[in-house]
Amino acid sequence: MGLKSGSTFLGDFLRQCGGYAVIDGGLATELQRHGADLNDPLWSAKCLVSSPHLIRRVHLDYLEAGANIIISSSYQATLQGFEAKGISREEGEALLKRSVEIACEARNIYNDRASKGSWDDFDDGTGLKRNPVLVAASVGSYGAYLADGSEYSGIYGDAITVKTLKDFHRRRVQVLANSGADLIAFETTPNKIEAQAYAELLEEEAVSIPAWFSFSSKDGTNVASGDSIAECASIVDSCKQVVGIGINCTSPRYIQGLIQSIRKVTSKPILVYPNSGETYDGEKKEWVASRGVAEEDFVSYVDKWCEAGASLVGGCCRTTPNTVRAISKVLSLRSHRV
Repeated sequence: MGLKSGSTFLGDFLRQCGGYAVIDGGLATELQRHGADLNDPLWSAKCLVSSPHLIRRVHLDYLEAGANIIISSSYQATLQGFEAKGISREEGEALLKRSVEIACEARNIYNDRASKGSWDDFDDGTGLKRNPVLVAASVGSYGAYLADGSEYSGIYGDAITVKTLKDFHRRRVQVLANSGADLIAFETTPNKIEAQAYAELLEEEAVSIPAWFSFSSKDGTNVASGDSIAECASIVDSCKQVVGIGINCTSPRYIQGLIQSIRKVTSKPILVYPNSGETYDGEKKEWVASRGVAEEDFVSYVDKWCEAGASLVGGCCRTTPNTVRAISKVLSLRSHRV
């Protein structure tokens, strides 16, 4: 597709969805629920090699729950990470493309079922009823590749520069930009330097599909590294390929204030897909449940997030198709009030 301006691409899609769009939920949690073993530096990307059918099944679960945007399983899929597991560069690039193909296959299955009258969420004017769906190709941070929890701190050390990060991400971004995805999702961006690297890559490579950026925060004011969320959002707002800016992998209680900070520096659509509220222990590689937010409490935030300026809402780690189903109901009610 040709690259539309930020206001046109997501604006048109949001209108098609009724004013608000639903992003999917946690992938790893659901893969584990279906029996996948993710105790591996590749994390959910391991399933691209071992059990792609489970990834397709989880995508489909989210579509059936009302998701309008499904995110590929490439978050932890880096060419460098694959090579460390003995997977060649060529095979690694094929796996990156496969992550998007699997999501597209799930969308095709969903649309095929919808055309047979299995569900009636959205009337596209042809008599067929379905949710409009985009496939986003996920790009995780350099810290996610390290698999040492630094994606949650954003502290990479002085040796890591914008150039280092561009060199690290360049080929993966090139492959995913030509994979058939509708957009690229730069997720859980933990610091300003990586946001700058992504933005420069999009322009240097003349990436022809749009992108969104989502940052993570531990305090409701700054991104994970301590850089200002407003400053990070400003950097990516100036990039013409960027069609949306927001927050993911962050506690629900911080989201409203972060939306307000982002709203001050951009007019582009704002997206939020927080965690369940639990916190991740990078050393133990496990989630600490003490701060978890009950599903009904998570969903009770959604109206506040939309009132603050969000128009795309979903879930990240530890959220489920049930979470997304509940979000979809809230957004559907809001759409009818618009």
